[in-house]
Amino acid sequence: MAKNDLLGGALWDAYSNKVAARMDNPKYLGTLSQEDADAKGAKLIIADYGAESCGDAVRLYWLIDPKTDRIIDAKFKSFGCGTAIASSDMMVELCLGKTVDEAIKITNIDVEKALRDDPETPAVPGQKMHCSVMAYDVIKKAASLYKGVDMASFEDEIIVCECARVSLGTLKEVIRINDLKTVEEVTAYTKAGAFCKSCVKPGGHEEREYYLVDILAQTRAEMDDEKLKTQADKSASGELGFNEMSMVQKVKAVDKVIDDNIRPMLMMDGGNMEVIDIRSSSDGHTDIYIRYVGACAGCASSSTGTLFAIESVLQQKLDSSIRVFPV
Repeated sequence: MAKNDLLGGALWDAYSNKVAARMDNPKYLGTLSQEDADAKGAKLIIADYGAESCGDAVRLYWLIDPKTDRIIDAKFKSFGCGTAIASSDMMVELCLGKTVDEAIKITNIDVEKALRDDPETPAVPGQKMHCSVMAYDVIKKAASLYKGVDMASFEDEIIVCECARVSLGTLKEVIRINDLKTVEEVTAYTKAGAFCKSCVKPGGHEEREYYLVDILAQTRAEMDDEKLKTQADKSASGELGFNEMSMVQKVKAVDKVIDDNIRPMLMMDGGNMEVIDIRSSSDGHTDIYIRYVGACAGCASSSTGTLFAIESVLQQKLDSSIRVFPV
């Protein structure tokens, strides 16, 4: 049956052909019984998991070889939409032949990517990504039953984006490392918010505890506070770089270098100088404008040798981006 016949129109062009095929003819739909387990010397695990956001639910059957912890057979029953059926079917296929520990590492992104017709085109619309999340969660539930632990023990971080399984810690780290400033940049780097978008800001189809807009704002504020503290510590210890200084700090630093290294040299010949202005140029330089006084005002070398010497001292003592202009 053609995809559009099965799904009913152009709206469903967002679904891959693989999704459509598994909706219509799932490969692993069915049940496994204790008799099946006994026949193969396996342990039967039956796990149920439901998605509160849409009311869908899935039941996963595993037959596990207790000697190797390997999943030797698996089936599912899905109670919900066609996307849930297709996602659950692919989830079962990915589990088969793996150990329980290997199966736990299967993510909803793995399920969704396995359902793509080509690597660059998502298999389902963003608002349906939660169906693959449900498939991922039922794996954790089955593993928890087999191991006799709480399924929360498999999740050691707060998940902000359920669709892409992106944690709060990962989001903050990526924002910091890459100095991200917009939600769009966060999504481009992490895929968080790229699918159903409920985690981007309040008002989506599913209420969330954490939103990208708030995480970005909080992390940027923390970064700014840390930067100010670092600058204050460096300033107090004399370690602050010239380009990290405020304009007031730059003026004081320039005056000190001039007083210690340049002014005495000029005064020996009856001259002097004063700083008129300090500006940060668009090309990354710091431009210092000076005025010669006394004998220096009419000296022929004031625009050549003396100027080069002043500029060289300031560059060596403060920053190589400094340029000096007489006025």
